[in-house]
Amino acid sequence: MRTAPVIPVLVIDDVASARPIAEALVSGGLPILEVTLRTDCALEAIAEMKQVEGAIVGAGTVLNGDHLRSAIDAGSEFIVSPGLTEGLVDAALTRDIPLLPGISSASDIMRGIEMGLGHFKFFPAEASGGLAALKAIAAPFKDCKFCPTGGVNPQTAPDWLALEAVLCVGGSWVVPKGVTDFEQVRQLAQTAAAF
Repeated sequence: MRTAPVIPVLVIDDVASARPIAEALVSGGLPILEVTLRTDCALEAIAEMKQVEGAIVGAGTVLNGDHLRSAIDAGSEFIVSPGLTEGLVDAALTRDIPLLPGISSASDIMRGIEMGLGHFKFFPAEASGGLAALKAIAAPFKDCKFCPTGGVNPQTAPDWLALEAVLCVGGSWVVPKGVTDFEQVRQLAQTAAAF
């Protein structure tokens, strides 16, 4: 979470684009890549992106222990989930892989702390009340750190990053859907890396 200010949230529809996208992102200064498990080729895309020097590739939209195991087998170095469940936390701890679970309330954070966690994805960030909501929710949990994701864009990212509790943000804007211009991706990454 401290490696770069933005973690690109990637929905890869064509595995042939996986490596060029990863190369463009790493070249642009965003080496942490979250490949969501929303497409049939996501696991193959993770394996492809892992071949890019400097890329740190993880799986997002991990919903259960089976997803987690498949993601690790594909080469994932970290796991991101939209929510927080005991089963998923146990599976991550058993496999000794970093987990960034989604939370949207103080109760979620308290459950995570009870399981030994201190880093969370605030999701869906904008729909859950935005910046004001995270400020309020994070206030009692001074040791916890957050990555807001969901509705964050280039205009709002700097505001999120200005919060002391926020280490990075997640965003899909860095790689527009259906992109074939990888130089554009590199430029978008370069701008995001400068936040």
